[in-house]
Amino acid sequence: MELRVAGAGINLDDEGYLVDPDDWSEGVAEQLAQFENVELSDAHWKIIHFMREYYEQHKIAPDARYIIKILSDDQGYGRKARTRLYELFPYGYAKQTCKIAGMKRPRAWSSG
Repeated sequence: MELRVAGAGINLDDEGYLVDPDDWSEGVAEQLAQFENVELSDAHWKIIHFMREYYEQHKIAPDARYIIKILSDDQGYGRKARTRLYELFPYGYAKQTCKIAGMKRPRAWSSG
C-alpha cells in the first residue's frame, strides 16, 4: 500500500503501518489518524511526539507502560491513565498509537 503526502509516496505494510518509520511526518500522522477515525488533539500529539523521540533514541517503539506513565504522572490521570490511553486510541496502543506515530507494528509485547 502507499500513502500520498504532499506529493510523495509513503510505503505502508498490509496492515497500514509505515514500512520505514523515518518516512513519518505530522502530515503522515494526520492522514493515518483519519484512516483510524481519530481526531488528533493536544493530548494525542504529546503522546505521538514522545513516541517519536523515544524511537529516535532507541530505534524501537516504546512499550505502552511508558505512555501510561506520561498520562499518569505528567498529565495527572493517575490510576485512570490506562483508561485514558484507550479513550484517546480506542482500538488499542499497537493498532492506533504506534500506527499514527509512524512505528512498525510492535509484535514482541502486549498492548498495555
